Amino acid sequence: MTWWISDINFDISAIYGQGVTIAIIGYVIVFLALVLSFALFSNVPRILYYRSRRELKRNRKQQKQQVKQDIHMPAEVTAAIATALYLHYNELHDPESNIITIERVRKRYTPWSSKIYGLRKWPHQTF
Repeated sequence: MTWWISDINFDISAIYGQGVTIAIIGYVIVFLALVLSFALFSNVPRILYYRSRRELKRNRKQQKQQVKQDIHMPAEVTAAIATALYLHYNELHDPESNIITIERVRKRYTPWSSKIYGLRKWPHQTF
């Protein structure tokens, strides 16, 4: 039995009104479910961390008030701290000769790439 594409007929009257209504309602439900799940998953971190952010804001306000009261420091102390930090960070860097050298290194033998350790025979199983 052979058939051709021209033999296929599409009859629009075979689709009942209820079928179209059910299809449209199904598409709308799926689309709304996707939109709601996107909104839920994108806002989960905000919902989870709402309380901790509120507590952090309270703590920051309290810390700012305490810092404003504790800022009184003599200029000599500030200068001594800055000098100590400057000297410390300058000692960390070693002087370099700025000469770049390239040396050839012989490739060492490494068993990781050796083919002699590959399995050629099936290992014997002893039970």
